[in-house]
Amino acid sequence: MTETKRISIFPLAGALLFPGMHLPLHIFEDRYRALINDAMARDRRIGMIQPKTDSDDSELFDIGCIGKIVDIEALEDGRFNIVLEGMARFRVVEEIDASTAFRQVRAEIEEDMEIDEVLASTERAALEIESRKFAELQGYQVDWDSIGRLDDMSFVNGIAQIAPFDPASKQALLEIDGLSNRAELIIQLLNFFGRQDGDEGRATLQ
Repeated sequence: MTETKRISIFPLAGALLFPGMHLPLHIFEDRYRALINDAMARDRRIGMIQPKTDSDDSELFDIGCIGKIVDIEALEDGRFNIVLEGMARFRVVEEIDASTAFRQVRAEIEEDMEIDEVLASTERAALEIESRKFAELQGYQVDWDSIGRLDDMSFVNGIAQIAPFDPASKQALLEIDGLSNRAELIIQLLNFFGRQDGDEGRATLQ
């Protein structure tokens, strides 16, 4: 089930938001200050979506995520520190020729079918094992006890959101349907990005 809605968007490569997750952002550009002011005067919601190139008018990927501003700090010079909470994925139908400084789209809002989905114990265990391997390789300090207490959706989407994958890979994680399918793709990406450079012991794409 979907509904169509007009969404003001923040195109930002590499900074994806997943349903149920939180994303802190520092807002400093004038057009995105205007976006935040507009959102606060309306329903506190903006759409996070990745552009396909670095240009200001870049074509957008088809799928993004609506975020609700759940925390905001207004700085004296007009900048903002905000925290978004992911609400639902959306699929762009068309971009609107808007008079605002920020871009707007008409999009279909997807019903969240994953909120009650759980992983099989073997799927959860496999993801935890590969996540530990990757974290050790990268030298990350992780509170695995806290991670172990997360529900499956928070565990899977949390990794998908913060893992240091390239924008195209992170987009694939956002677009894939089903928690089990996303967990499987994360494992594939952890293995791919976690390959070691034989000379320097670094993660590499080679």
